[in-house]
Amino acid sequence: MITIILSSILFFIFILLASFHFYWLFGGIWGLDKVIPSKNIDANIISIPKFVTFLVALILVFFAVMYLIKFYPIHFSFPSLVIKSAYWFIPSIFMLRAIGDFKYAGFFKKIKNTKFSKADTKIFSPLCLIISILGLILLY
Repeated sequence: MITIILSSILFFIFILLASFHFYWLFGGIWGLDKVIPSKNIDANIISIPKFVTFLVALILVFFAVMYLIKFYPIHFSFPSLVIKSAYWFIPSIFMLRAIGDFKYAGFFKKIKNTKFSKADTKIFSPLCLIISILGLILLY
């Protein structure tokens, strides 16, 4: 039962995150000033890197599908090794993201006075930590 609940939560988190990326990819601007790291407090984001945004959106959809497989009895033709590796890889990268790069992002960042860094402290890093913890719980 706990597997179904936690997998469902992760599935919906990843779908929501992918939706935001698709929204930005197709011209949406809401929240865009808070999601790209910058050195300056008043940095204006004119455009986003379209290819990277698309790639991140697809990766997030893949992560969502991995957790959909965990709680919904559907069969994809992913090799078993891919699935097992993904269940380790996903929490690991989100733990690394929560820790951060020690400059712009994560709990141990140095630049703390920009729109991104404030959003990162309140939303992004804690969300990454939660994703990581839920993913690690599902391993056992």
